[in-house]
Amino acid sequence: MANPTEVPNANPELAGKRLAAMMLGAVGVVYGDIGTSPLYAIQSTFGEHGIYATPDNVLGALSLVFWALIIVVSLKYILFVMRADNKGEGGIMSLMALAQRGVKNNPRMRLFLLTLGLFGAALFYGDSVITPAISVLSAVEGVEIATPKMAEFVVPITVAIILVLFGVQKHGTARVGTFFGPIMVLWFIVIGLLGAASIVQHPQVLFALSPHYAVLFFIHNHTDAFLALGAIVLVLTGAEALYADMGHFGKKPIRNTWFALVLPALLLNYFGQGALLIRDPSAVTNPFYLMVPPFLLYPMIVLSMVATVIASQAVISGAYSMTSEAMLLGYSPRMQVQHTSHEYRGQIYLPWVNTMLMVMVLIAVLGFRSSDALAAAYGIAVTGTMACTTVLLLVVARKLWHWPLLVLAPLGAGLLTIDFAFFSANLIKVEYGGWFPLALGLLVFVVMSTWRRGRELVLREMKQGGLSLETFIASIANHPPLRVPGTAIFLTANQDSVPHALLHNLKHNKVLHERNVLLTVETLDTPTADSGERVELTALGREFYRLVMRFGFSEEPDVPRTLQQCQKLGLPFDMMDTTFFLSRENIVAGERTGMALWRDKLFAFLARNAMPATAFFRIPGNRLVELGTQVEI
Repeated sequence: MANPTEVPNANPELAGKRLAAMMLGAVGVVYGDIGTSPLYAIQSTFGEHGIYATPDNVLGALSLVFWALIIVVSLKYILFVMRADNKGEGGIMSLMALAQRGVKNNPRMRLFLLTLGLFGAALFYGDSVITPAISVLSAVEGVEIATPKMAEFVVPITVAIILVLFGVQKHGTARVGTFFGPIMVLWFIVIGLLGAASIVQHPQVLFALSPHYAVLFFIHNHTDAFLALGAIVLVLTGAEALYADMGHFGKKPIRNTWFALVLPALLLNYFGQGALLIRDPSAVTNPFYLMVPPFLLYPMIVLSMVATVIASQAVISGAYSMTSEAMLLGYSPRMQVQHTSHEYRGQIYLPWVNTMLMVMVLIAVLGFRSSDALAAAYGIAVTGTMACTTVLLLVVARKLWHWPLLVLAPLGAGLLTIDFAFFSANLIKVEYGGWFPLALGLLVFVVMSTWRRGRELVLREMKQGGLSLETFIASIANHPPLRVPGTAIFLTANQDSVPHALLHNLKHNKVLHERNVLLTVETLDTPTADSGERVELTALGREFYRLVMRFGFSEEPDVPRTLQQCQKLGLPFDMMDTTFFLSRENIVAGERTGMALWRDKLFAFLARNAMPATAFFRIPGNRLVELGTQVEI
């Protein structure tokens, strides 16, 4: 299925309404995180632990904010990174698959890109925990401004809101986005108008559009200017989610809403806060709220609370997309995926991921207990993911797009310099809370790499102990066993060996079915499989067939439904006369070379708790026979 925004429609009016609906959903889901950064980014830059709010410093910091949004978000992500769509799908896992395709004949480079992609994806999960925690906490802490006595109820209220937020995820990002969209549109309009009103009072702040103020900022402040990048990067948090959520809404709605609404509103508000600080440096305590007229303060606090709660939606839906891709590409154990929309294939919900994210977010809230404490952990994960994305993108641009080095070298040097500047400025946060997302990222990286390596070892063991299929079929001709009516389908990952389930069935039941099909399900490095590559059927003789089904990493691998396509190839299936046979591997950790013993045990644990292949492939339980086999790794 094509990307939702690229499906041709003969009715222009209907297509326009569809695009408008997707844009509204994108505002609600994709831009919540980056859209609420004005609440704390400028305050963190010039606050108690920030740099002095002199007019020159304000202009310099605003210049950095402006050019960061233009270069990193507008040019890098919106125009450059989102061009690297894998048949409409985005995210660092999709980008890693593209990059590996460009170096398929270079094993060492593939391994490097694999490690880089998994590390970037792992860091994104760390950000997926920090963002909801700090967003909801900062929202609820706003109540203290109106009612100081409510301070002791901040954490309990935050916990309740998080439970509700994760509870509504099962309704799908389309419905959530439709509900959140109008609120976020109002948010962007209001913060833009507030900023514009402040700029009118001090229009000289617009001088900060010139990049030379950013240069002077570093010349005059030296180390302090570099450390300030750790706060200025807060204006970019959420940029990675734009790419991760591309499969949910498509490129066009995300791009349109950024340039038409989000970017202008953000710039107006940031420059408005800067104008206020130039007029009144004491407003550094909270420039966002002090820019609001007194009669609008309470409504603005309420709107801010709602908007910051919405901010967590971008990374939550992005985590769903990334997990689904990792699972089908073989980097994550199988788990349940619910498709929440019949119209848009990218709309998914993963109950297990939702539960684990909720638990980790609650741990972060109860452990740090304030947005100030969490701010120390914010930024390091997202800047690390940004750097990984840049490297992968440069490989794609060189190997797949064939961009000349004369263009790519200066572009890559510029983007990487910016990424590593922000990342290194955030490294000082490790001691003060930055360890938390790094620890989460390391845990996810270990799980993903262990699962990938474990599956490789299992396949290696099964191939080494397997019986040659060609030899087996020849022996059947010489010593034919009893044949029973019907079709037997044996799921196997090794097409050259006899499946263990087939050998066990023949050994214990002393029979073979009239027709035997060896089925292998492959996942491609593209989101969808083309119709011509979906099914490949090969006759092996003696009523044995080799059948290969191919699915993209964003598709639902429905085996029974895909079997219907075999009728066109001359091999019709009657599901009432077909039995599926599957070998269920019992993984045993051993002393063999391959992985450390603790990783063998971790893989065995993951394998035991993974979703059964039969359920994952939609194989009906009443047509299934499972035979166990022990595999030592």
